[in-house]
Amino acid sequence: MCGVAHRLDRRSEILVAAARLFARSGYHGVSIDDLGAELGISGPAIYRYFAGKEALLAEMLTDISRRLLDGARVRIASEPDPQAQLVALIDFHTDFALTEPELIAVQYRDLGSLPDRERRLVRSLQRQYVGLWVDVLGRVHPGVDPEEARTAAQAVFGLMNSTPYSSRADQPRLRAQMQVMATAALAEGCRAP
Repeated sequence: MCGVAHRLDRRSEILVAAARLFARSGYHGVSIDDLGAELGISGPAIYRYFAGKEALLAEMLTDISRRLLDGARVRIASEPDPQAQLVALIDFHTDFALTEPELIAVQYRDLGSLPDRERRLVRSLQRQYVGLWVDVLGRVHPGVDPEEARTAAQAVFGLMNSTPYSSRADQPRLRAQMQVMATAALAEGCRAP
């Protein structure tokens, strides 16, 4: 059992290091040897954990898409009131954006480097995530057109996902500012014409 736990820890460590390097230099700008050097191991040692760099990227992006979808479902299920669900979703995505900016950068820049099958899976998970937001927005703003709710949600993701490019000096203040801005943007985006 200890060997399995060590293997999972090492896989996680590799994924974190890869996200950091891919965010900085891009997927195509990082070699297996670069990744090994970052981890203090030989590049080929990575192959004990992943079939290759492409498999590593695929796991990285499908994992974060699943975590976002599962996390949103948990937050929605834990709140009976639609407005509280929306606040929970905003808080959840804000926390993600502030704690995992490397994954946002990698997703934005390198999704196209995934093989078709994995890219379709990531896109499917993302559509489901957006769909949860659209459903909640429809309950908070009855009568909103689902396409307008989708546009509002995606615009707010753009706002929150811009944090990899923001100053990180005062994270609590940035978090509060992002929550206020996201809430206002969603309300405006779902307002009846």
